[in-house]
Amino acid sequence: MKNKTLHFNSITIHGGQTLDPAYGAVMTPIYQTSTYAQKSPGVHQGFEYSRSANPTRSALESSLAALENGSYGLAFASGLAAIDAVLKLLKPGDHILASHDLYGGSYRLFVQMFESFGLSFSFVDMQELAVVKKAITAETRLIWLETPTNPLMTIVDIKGVAALIEGLDILLAVDNTFASPYLQQPLNLGAHIVMHSATKYLGGHSDVVVGALVVKEKHLAKRLLFIQNASGAICGPMDSFLVLRGIKTLHLRMQRHCENGREMAYFLKRHTEIEKVYWPGFEDHPNFAVAKAQMKDFGGMISFVPKDNSLAGAKKILEKLQLFTLAESLGGVESLAGHPASMTHASIPKEIRDVNGVVDGLIRLSVGIEDVRDLISDIEQALK
Repeated sequence: MKNKTLHFNSITIHGGQTLDPAYGAVMTPIYQTSTYAQKSPGVHQGFEYSRSANPTRSALESSLAALENGSYGLAFASGLAAIDAVLKLLKPGDHILASHDLYGGSYRLFVQMFESFGLSFSFVDMQELAVVKKAITAETRLIWLETPTNPLMTIVDIKGVAALIEGLDILLAVDNTFASPYLQQPLNLGAHIVMHSATKYLGGHSDVVVGALVVKEKHLAKRLLFIQNASGAICGPMDSFLVLRGIKTLHLRMQRHCENGREMAYFLKRHTEIEKVYWPGFEDHPNFAVAKAQMKDFGGMISFVPKDNSLAGAKKILEKLQLFTLAESLGGVESLAGHPASMTHASIPKEIRDVNGVVDGLIRLSVGIEDVRDLISDIEQALK
């Protein structure tokens, strides 16, 4: 049965997959090999060196493409390695327009690495399409957006941004890490490139670091495949296997992440010790209508600011958590809490963080799949 005839929950298990041709293994084998025998110079069975291609990684890449309704998937050593490959499509003098509220590692890569290679970057609030349109220049060649954004859960209208650049020589890339393909598929909304830190929801178990890109257009895939092979920032077969295994339960996990996230968001919103809660499922969220239109549900990522919005106030709460683990990352089965200003977004200057709303008191939650009553009790005792 072709992937196009399957529903998403079936694609997570069967999308892009075939039985192992050697022995009929149901689960994709881990091809822990660096090289492959050739019958004659250049005559092989589709694989010659594992930097260029590996059967386990190829199975993962086919699965990624199926999940995002794309034609080509590419797996990398990390999410940042995937972003690095996208930026290598550009040349000195090109301009990139990016969300003002984005992952600190992306900002660091943009500003501290690629600005020195002649690329220029503008960071704008993309909630209003008029602002995006005004920021596009004659040199703009890439629009990079997150939705929901990290960590303020801003929603960007993917279809609206795609319409702005229709017919222009500009690529639209979407970091879909927070949503996962279960909640939204940017290629269906007009994006050219979808990026994932597969470390997060796709892997789902906090035991692997992998990045991913998915595209539909053959010429774009060809360029990215060249960069992937030439630069060599690929993931190994064991990492590929772990993400492929995680994907098989993506739909089940995301359903529980969303259910728990909803209950946690409303609990926090009602709590007298909370000043502000960021979650796209609230009807008073500035772009709730867009979120409802382009997302299946609203996810398990929540940020909040306590009434004591100082660094000391945030630390007091975070140090008292017992079930939530204070740690980097997100999207695993276990619940995590983070402090963006000192952890994920520390590479962004404080004056920029403050203007964007990533204040010292902001706390970010990755709501896992435990019993939500236990999660709420943990937050409640930490707020007392």
